[in-house]
Amino acid sequence: FNLQLWNNYFHLAVAFITQDSLQLENFSHAKYNKIQNKYGDMRCLIGFAIRDMWYKLGQNKICFIPGMVGPILEMTLIPEVELRKATIPIFFDMMLCEYQRTGEFKKFENEIILKLDHEVEGGRGDEHYMQLFESILTECARQYPSILNLVESFVSLVKGLLEKLLDYRTVMNDESKDNRMSCTVNLL
Repeated sequence: FNLQLWNNYFHLAVAFITQDSLQLENFSHAKYNKIQNKYGDMRCLIGFAIRDMWYKLGQNKICFIPGMVGPILEMTLIPEVELRKATIPIFFDMMLCEYQRTGEFKKFENEIILKLDHEVEGGRGDEHYMQLFESILTECARQYPSILNLVESFVSLVKGLLEKLLDYRTVMNDESKDNRMSCTVNLL
């Protein structure tokens, strides 16, 4: 097992998916349709490949936690529903891997909270992502009763943080200093 090779693969694939020229939602409707009809959404193809390769790593997955949490988060925040549905379960698998190794998933939790703040500040994330994140992780955890309560607490924590970060991002453009201050206090 060559850790550096796999690490390079995942980082390159995520860099490909997240490049500006593939963010179809930023294009006009006509350009979006033209690209979609001619090439499809290449982000989904690569995202599905990342997902498939992740699950083939077996016991080596633990080597990528917490290092791959940020890149996977960046990929899941792309506003493409099928890509999100296919890749958000990787988070549960990361949690499960760390839990099986250490009895907790604190490294994963700390990393996702840190990276989520950075990504939302950069303009990524939305209400739909928050709902998908919650429903997918909760559904995955139902198959593992021993970890269900921990996952539900984690999802609640991330959902609350994401709500506050999205509110903060929204009011930063607000003229009212009171609204900005209130939102900042809530976030803290």
